[in-house]
Amino acid sequence: MKRRPPPLAIVAVLCVTALLGLLAYGLGSNEPDRGIDNALARGDRVGAPKLEFDRLEGRGKGSLADYRGKVVVLNVWASWCGPCKAESPLLQRWHERISRRGGGTVLGITARDVSSDALDFVREYGLTYPMLRDAEAESFEALGVIALPETFVIDRRGKIAAAARGPVDDEFMRTNVEPLLGRT
Repeated sequence: MKRRPPPLAIVAVLCVTALLGLLAYGLGSNEPDRGIDNALARGDRVGAPKLEFDRLEGRGKGSLADYRGKVVVLNVWASWCGPCKAESPLLQRWHERISRRGGGTVLGITARDVSSDALDFVREYGLTYPMLRDAEAESFEALGVIALPETFVIDRRGKIAAAARGPVDDEFMRTNVEPLLGRT
């Protein structure tokens, strides 16, 4: 004769199963969107998200759309980020280089940062490229940002052509930015 499990054991198994299901759902739903990375891996370009934030200096709003028709090196950073500090001089050099050619700009978005700290950072590193302040870290979801810094190269048509999940270097810039500038 087969014995049935006691009702308490059945309830315990159901509770553990439900908890494991919730855990799996939570982990899966907290994954960053990798649509940009997947498209780039296939050789496709995706439209850059519509991003509009306050200007860091406090003079109104600015948006990614303001730079349509230019090559944009969009850098998401914060003043407390060590790798952001290390790559800032390189981004400034490249901003000067591509803006002189008339076809591009670096655009910084500081996120999850204190405005006064971000302004001190800009002054300390002598950054002259435009800066926006993403107080709610909306750019993280829109771009699938996981950790700072992250950089996105956007072509003249507003499509993301390359992404760097981590600090950029001269090789990344030469390979992904210069070809988009053409002979302008």
